[in-house]
Amino acid sequence: MGFLREERDYFYFEARGHRCPFFNMNVSPKVLFDHCYQSYGIAAVNVFTMEQVIGLFEAASIAKAPFIVQITPAARNYADSRMLLAMISAAAERFPQAVYAVHLDHGVEAHILDAISTSGYDSVMIDASHDPFEENVKRTKGIVEKAHSKGVFVEAELGVLSGVEDDLIVDGKHAKYTDPDQALAFVQQTNCDSLAIAVGTSHGAYKFSGDQRIRLDLLHAIKEKLPRFPLVLHGGSAVNPSEIECINQFGGTLGTDAAGVPDEDVKAAIELGICKINIATDIRLLWTRTHRTFFATQPDQFDPTIPGKEFIQAFKAFMIRKFELFNAQEKSLIFLETLTS
Repeated sequence: MGFLREERDYFYFEARGHRCPFFNMNVSPKVLFDHCYQSYGIAAVNVFTMEQVIGLFEAASIAKAPFIVQITPAARNYADSRMLLAMISAAAERFPQAVYAVHLDHGVEAHILDAISTSGYDSVMIDASHDPFEENVKRTKGIVEKAHSKGVFVEAELGVLSGVEDDLIVDGKHAKYTDPDQALAFVQQTNCDSLAIAVGTSHGAYKFSGDQRIRLDLLHAIKEKLPRFPLVLHGGSAVNPSEIECINQFGGTLGTDAAGVPDEDVKAAIELGICKINIATDIRLLWTRTHRTFFATQPDQFDPTIPGKEFIQAFKAFMIRKFELFNAQEKSLIFLETLTS
């Protein structure tokens, strides 16, 4: 099996009623995308903390769903890449059913060069989408050449999403859709492995206004230009209004006009070639709601492990629902049986 990163032969897993040797599978996104295309979606989840890592791995083990762990530059600045990779490695030991990849999200050259020289990253994203097309091609092509020499998968981006992504803020007037013809030329010229496209979503809680939705017509046109090529949906959070309502009930001041991506749009996007759906905002809202509610209703408490455990349980339930929405549940068994057959 290509791009396999790591095998461990001392675990056992119940695969369809049979007790068989289990291999903890840390794989390249290429393996995941080749299998999931137009069938199911891979959740790509940004993590900053131990609680998020534990909740993600446990949820995926219960749902038997493959997934991608994403580390952003902001997360690396907060916890250090070595700390985050160590937590991921420890979680993989604790939950040996996991089938996953580790991805550097929204990197620039300095972050990417460090990641591809560091054991632990299976893929990287070069985000030069704010540059003119020719400059984006040049920067992306340079990273692809370096990453491929190390066996590392590369995600690129074409088109500009508005909103807030960690320290980056893009005004809506600077956002632009991905042009299907440019998408084809971009992939041909850069040799990137997957492409994040702008089809109407944005980063942060405020993804849509009015009746705006994902431009499924545009996504279809891009898929026709790039058949069987894995496409990526950034800004894939749903932004549940009840989460914002609860946060504000316990002291928050978040805007109530936030809008996320409807479930039916996500399902349609998967059928149109979206292989990877990024999730970040929903996790931040869940963390905020859990902790605001806990300390407001139990003001005598000060032990961080108690709300931490509550967050893990809430995050685990949230991710299981996402795996079901993406039709990814039970799909890890396919990869496991490939190794044990």
